[in-house]
Amino acid sequence: MHVSRTIWARGGKRVFDVGVALTLIVLLSPLLLLAALLVKTTSRGPVFFTQDRAGRHGRPFRIRKFRTMCAEHRHDEKETITLAHPGITPLGRLLRRTKIDELPQLFSVLTGTMSLVGPRPGLISQAQAYDEVQRRRLLLRPGCTGLAQVNSMSRGADWTERIRYDVYYVEHCGFWLDLCILAKTPVVALLGEQRFDRPFDQSPYGRTT
Repeated sequence: MHVSRTIWARGGKRVFDVGVALTLIVLLSPLLLLAALLVKTTSRGPVFFTQDRAGRHGRPFRIRKFRTMCAEHRHDEKETITLAHPGITPLGRLLRRTKIDELPQLFSVLTGTMSLVGPRPGLISQAQAYDEVQRRRLLLRPGCTGLAQVNSMSRGADWTERIRYDVYYVEHCGFWLDLCILAKTPVVALLGEQRFDRPFDQSPYGRTT
């Protein structure tokens, strides 16, 4: 197992991350401000949901999303949150469905704790229990979107399939792969994750390994 050692992985990716994240923050600033205002005025509680996650090499960092749950909800790490969860606010359901709740992560890209594209940031308790194969997904910065996120992230997706996508990405990350993932992300958000769920072996990536 190795991390991709292309020029992209060694430095180009970070330059791209900063440039695109800055551009998106500027372009989407009206949407960010509107979302923050609506979260604050339509339900009690803070604007942001914050949580410690495992970053590159397992180092903890704090992730921020727009709050989508009722203030009374007490988060359980073992709990699976779906769009049908009774604790989600009406606005929160829309924010989750469109992925707008995750836009504050663009600021984490600027600080260097996240990348635009990479493995989904997991809980620290999960990372501490990873086996040798699962720990490979910690070799790169976690991403706002990623190969697993656009291919195997719906409610019924198997965790082992997500890991296989993440490990493939760690070994093969490059400009064109990142560009394809970024282009596919809004399509998945618009049409729904279940349309794109497929086992790794049935994907173009599985057929090349």
